[in-house]
Amino acid sequence: MAKKKKHVEKPRRELTRRQLSHFKQHQRRQRFIFGAGILIIVAVLVVVGAGVYFGWYVPDVKPLHETVIRVNDTEFSMDYYVKTLKYQMLELASYGIDVDISQMSYLAEMTATAIQTSELVRQEALALGISVSDEEVKARMDEELADSDPSLIKSYHDVIKDAFRSQMLAERMLDEYFDQQVPQSVEQRHIMAMFLESQSQANEIRDRLEDGEDFGELTAELCLDSYCKSQEGDLGWSSREILPRLINSDVLLDSAFGAEVGSLSQPVYEETKIKTLGYWLIEAEFIDAEVEHAQLKVILLGSEEEANEIRARLEGGEDFAALAAEFSQHEDSKANGGEFEINEKGLFAPAFDEFVFDPELELGSLSQPIKDDAVVTEGGYWLIKVADADDDRQLEEEDRDILKSDALSQWVEGLPDDPDYTVENLLDEEKINWAVLRAWEG
Repeated sequence: MAKKKKHVEKPRRELTRRQLSHFKQHQRRQRFIFGAGILIIVAVLVVVGAGVYFGWYVPDVKPLHETVIRVNDTEFSMDYYVKTLKYQMLELASYGIDVDISQMSYLAEMTATAIQTSELVRQEALALGISVSDEEVKARMDEELADSDPSLIKSYHDVIKDAFRSQMLAERMLDEYFDQQVPQSVEQRHIMAMFLESQSQANEIRDRLEDGEDFGELTAELCLDSYCKSQEGDLGWSSREILPRLINSDVLLDSAFGAEVGSLSQPVYEETKIKTLGYWLIEAEFIDAEVEHAQLKVILLGSEEEANEIRARLEGGEDFAALAAEFSQHEDSKANGGEFEINEKGLFAPAFDEFVFDPELELGSLSQPIKDDAVVTEGGYWLIKVADADDDRQLEEEDRDILKSDALSQWVEGLPDDPDYTVENLLDEEKINWAVLRAWEG
């Protein structure tokens, strides 16, 4: 049996004080080098990270997460705002309306207002116990967007979803809330109406009507309001709320609802009513028929009666520029005292060109009133007849729908003024410009 070797412990080597000093210095150098290396790596990462952060994240990504609109406790980020703005552009483009970059600030303002309003409607509808579920919204989207680009829907899903919800909420509000706010029957009048160019013409036509001529036939022949003309003057039964919508004017309310049945009104003047008819007074200063060039002085009037009055004043020696500035409805020339230059024919009625380029025209001569049924002027006179009256007539369903929509619109317009709601628009000029550029570049 072999014997175990005895373990002989080697004598420990003692470092001298000098060696120990060198060893500690070496360790310190190693720690310094290692630590410095770590610091360099960290510094590089910080520099690179800062470059990414300040060069990409800060200008391009970080703003998207900022809250730009707050409606009570609901917040909307810049990302949502930009997507809504871009989607509005796409919607307009689908209708053939291309938004120019110069128009983007206006669209941006409208978009912010739309976001605020939609959220106010959602919250107030919820308070009234009216809501639309996600399932209902999805079903409507699936139905109406079946043929749409899936990638577009995915990119703007939240925006589209909210738009559908707003539309569906409005429909539900009309049916469940505002239907109760609009009466089933109201005071109504059966109205006949026509719009004419001047008081003298209106007086003449009134006399003819009093002598028994047919209101519808005269309206079809002479009326300058397109709707009245298309209806041959018969506007049917209307309430106080509906009549102004039919003729885009409220000047007839007193005449319509304050007159006896069968009565024919005196001419009722409306200064700002637009019509497609005007009369020119022209004085030629220089004509070159070969190149269709002419330097003129012009005044555009709203009626033949007025044109004759102004012509008489010009013939009497009054200043053309002063009369043009006061009476002309031609915006391109009135600020220049009627001075107007043309370089081609066909800008106005054929009679305009016939006078200007007449080879026998003497420079400085003043035209008779020249009728132009293509220019737009303002002002004219109404004649109305109350054919029948009913103080409590059932509203047509179409009219009730109009009144319900009016009630909804007025309700929505009043929401921002409700003290129970807090709306914060955090978009300043810099943020709007950033959003516009982001949406524009796609």
